[in-house]
Amino acid sequence: MEYRPVCQSLHALWSSPVKKKLILLSIMFLVWVYMLYSCVGYCSTMPSLVVDGYRGREAGSAAAALGKRTESDRTDLVSRLLSKPQPWEDIEGDYYEDPSIRTAASRDLLNNESESDMGEEWDEMRGEQQQQPQRPPEPSAMSSFSNGSGSKKLPQAIIIGVKKGGTRALLEFLRVHPDIRAVGAEPHFFDRNYDNGLEWYRELMPKTLEGQITMEKTPSYFVTREAPARISAMSRDTKLIVVVRDPVTRAISDYTQTLSKKPDIPSFESLTFKNRTTGLIDTSWSAIQIGIYAKHLDNWLQYFPMGQILFVSGERLISDPAGELGRVQDFLGLKRIITDKHFYFNQTKGFPCLKKAEGSSKPHCLGKTKGRTHPNIDPEVVQRLRDFYRPFNLKFYQMTGHNFGWD
Repeated sequence: MEYRPVCQSLHALWSSPVKKKLILLSIMFLVWVYMLYSCVGYCSTMPSLVVDGYRGREAGSAAAALGKRTESDRTDLVSRLLSKPQPWEDIEGDYYEDPSIRTAASRDLLNNESESDMGEEWDEMRGEQQQQPQRPPEPSAMSSFSNGSGSKKLPQAIIIGVKKGGTRALLEFLRVHPDIRAVGAEPHFFDRNYDNGLEWYRELMPKTLEGQITMEKTPSYFVTREAPARISAMSRDTKLIVVVRDPVTRAISDYTQTLSKKPDIPSFESLTFKNRTTGLIDTSWSAIQIGIYAKHLDNWLQYFPMGQILFVSGERLISDPAGELGRVQDFLGLKRIITDKHFYFNQTKGFPCLKKAEGSSKPHCLGKTKGRTHPNIDPEVVQRLRDFYRPFNLKFYQMTGHNFGWD
């Protein structure tokens, strides 16, 4: 038959050992090419999957993306940020009988606080890339593509204050919760970077899944006059958290932080008074002004109802962290997952620490910038400050319906 010669030829070809090996190698090569081609589409998504799945590295990921910008762009942005006026310089003095011009020493200290605080914020970051927030690159098609690992949203909750009240501790504690995703570094969007626009702000946020809450914290918002209107314009439903602390202790802690950066600044006593003899307090000094909580809260209540603002006690955050975290979780509408089992008290530092930090199996305490030893302050000066703050504290208690026991 006609097919017999063809079969005999194929049989002869296959029976040859050399030719048999060549055919097998050719088949294996074709299979390898097919597998490589099939893997290309999957492998191209791996970098974003790895980054999005690794919690606790939001700031590091943002810093890596931001690092693509040129050194000149970074220098220009830093110079622009540092040249902007401080938020508390815009605060009116209608609570004060004598809002006179600050002393030269106070003015120099105030103008230098921005740079000092900005540097310390990076020192507080645990294991993250400690770089200044800068303008991220324009979103690409790949970055905006939703691959099931979540999407970037504007924050639904913001820790707005106060400086040296315990905001860093609260944020680190909250990041343990699986339904909270938070930016590590302070974006300073509503006070320093507002001109960059909401899309710039959104790009700084971590990706979240359905049901998760996006958060950030910038303590200077509380004393920034424009911040309430700007946050309200973004979303009237934004939940606000304010960590407050005895204003006298807070002022001393504020001064201690600046002193650690600039050891040659004037004494606390000399900065506190306009005139030591008359005992007139210098309310133009930011360390004093921030602690007049009732004044700043008035501004926020023009845009947000009291029920949308939660006040956390900085003192109770130390003595009963689980209790305060329980209140915060209730306020955010989350299940109480963060409990006593997450904390232990560090006797050396004098404040609670996490048994297991976010994304780690090891205990974690806030860094060396927390728990500094305060300088010895003249008891008479401390008492003068307590007398000064007392009426403002009482008004704040009435406004919030909570007695914080600072007197």
